[in-house]
Amino acid sequence: MMEEQKKIKEGFLGQRMIVLTPNIRKIIAGNPLINTFYLTAIGYYPNAAGHDRERRLGSPEFILLYCMDGEGRIEIQNKNFELKANMFFIIPRNVPHRYSSHPKHPWSIYWLHFSGSNAPEIFERSLVDGNLQIHAVPFEEYRVRQFNQIFTILEHSFSSKEMEIMNFRVLHFVTSLIYHKEINPAVYSQDSVSSSINFMKSKLSEHISVTKLAEDQRMSVSQYLRIFKQKTGQSPIAYFNQLKIQHSCQYLYFTDKSIKEICLKLGIEDQYYFSRLFSKLIGVSPSVYRKMHKK
Repeated sequence: MMEEQKKIKEGFLGQRMIVLTPNIRKIIAGNPLINTFYLTAIGYYPNAAGHDRERRLGSPEFILLYCMDGEGRIEIQNKNFELKANMFFIIPRNVPHRYSSHPKHPWSIYWLHFSGSNAPEIFERSLVDGNLQIHAVPFEEYRVRQFNQIFTILEHSFSSKEMEIMNFRVLHFVTSLIYHKEINPAVYSQDSVSSSINFMKSKLSEHISVTKLAEDQRMSVSQYLRIFKQKTGQSPIAYFNQLKIQHSCQYLYFTDKSIKEICLKLGIEDQYYFSRLFSKLIGVSPSVYRKMHKK
């Protein structure tokens, strides 16, 4: 019978972390469906102030770091890489390295360790002209859902089928980052949308019109709307509201600010509109969300 997963706490509020035990790894390594690429550890560290990890001999597995918010630094092969929101980096195996969260703007990162006979080739696809590279990728909600689904599977069962499904999802998650441009070449050739999203993130406390967003990208409103929806699947205002709601989750989680105060921080005048929008996107009301995560 398989052992329970090993969980380790490093002291970050809201963190999730699972490390597969050696016997589970052995079973996965013996499964021909998934032994070419498989996960060995996975975690999510939100607002990870003080996070600092050094491996003087490196890691026997490849490590993917995917930053969702804040920033941090990776030191490897006598180079420094700055990892910021909506960027990822893959650390090669058996190479000394150190990574740390920014002291004033701590990162929130999803991370995972992977191995398998195909792992080196997949890692090489993340290189640029054979060199290590930070990659900027537009935020896509499905990746977060997929990451959470991997956790859910690991917390539920370690049977063969569950491990197969889990590792299929891990492979898809990793390759969706590495091949993000190739998957949608027509969409990702339009850097204007990524620029517009970054602009939105810098203006979460304000009201922004579609006209302003289009002007900022030097496009007509109709052209801007078409390209933005093609890339994100949403209208610019719906996407902007989604960013506001995602940011409100941090206020609800990490602070005791009232709903009114949070609305002011996000440039939303109507508390009832905020509550309806929050419930629609998150699935529960702001007050229920706070109670669930303050336990």
